[in-house]
Amino acid sequence: MGLGCHGRGLHNDGFDDIFITNWGRNVLYRNDGEANFTDVTLAARLGVETRFTAWGAGMADFDNNGFPDLFVVSGSVYPGLERKLPRYPNKTPRLLYRNLGGGKFEQLTEEAGPAVAEEHSSRGCAFGDFDNDGDMDILVINVNEPPSLLRNDVSGSGHWIKVLLIGTKSNRSAIGSRVTAHYGGKIQAQEVLAQASYYSVNDRRLHFGLGDAETAKLEIRWTNGATETLTDVLADRLVVIREGEGIIRSEHFGSG
Repeated sequence: MGLGCHGRGLHNDGFDDIFITNWGRNVLYRNDGEANFTDVTLAARLGVETRFTAWGAGMADFDNNGFPDLFVVSGSVYPGLERKLPRYPNKTPRLLYRNLGGGKFEQLTEEAGPAVAEEHSSRGCAFGDFDNDGDMDILVINVNEPPSLLRNDVSGSGHWIKVLLIGTKSNRSAIGSRVTAHYGGKIQAQEVLAQASYYSVNDRRLHFGLGDAETAKLEIRWTNGATETLTDVLADRLVVIREGEGIIRSEHFGSG
């Protein structure tokens, strides 16, 4: 039984894949571009963790290397179960999978820091750069306790770009609009969504990790079907794009 579903491309081909959280085994379906989806969970090395009940999840480039990663929160629905069956705890850790490219992932535990290893009964998770330092942070909603705000202190020299869309003929928040970033021979596509993951809403600013690329070409498909293309957009900044007018503001963020 699927508990949560998240869609975004993980293979840098511009096509949206689907990641579904479950009781035990989470599943990744790869899109071949023809709306045919193949279960690549084992081939991607994502089938290593089957102990936990997973809920909210997200695809975001946490290390800005140009490959979107996976983050998952978990927690039991039966708090009293662990008293009879200790192998099924109520509170369980978060899961972080680094995208290695080539369709492969590795699970990070100690390398991801203590906030990922902490055990909670969690449900939702939202993603955004709350401290405006150029990397993606995470807000996790826990059952019967305060939420957890996970600050990302990524190291390295990976570049990034954030895109904030403002609709004019489309809705002002640009919900439903899609941005495709081309950089260093790779393609990432994201849509502005009113809801993402399990009972969660992400930062409306779309974040693209660019790796070594210092510029990107942005293709925008607005909600009403109109399109715009912007070339040689500089990295390491937020660009605000108004429908029909191009970039109206560019803001450089300090590194975290």
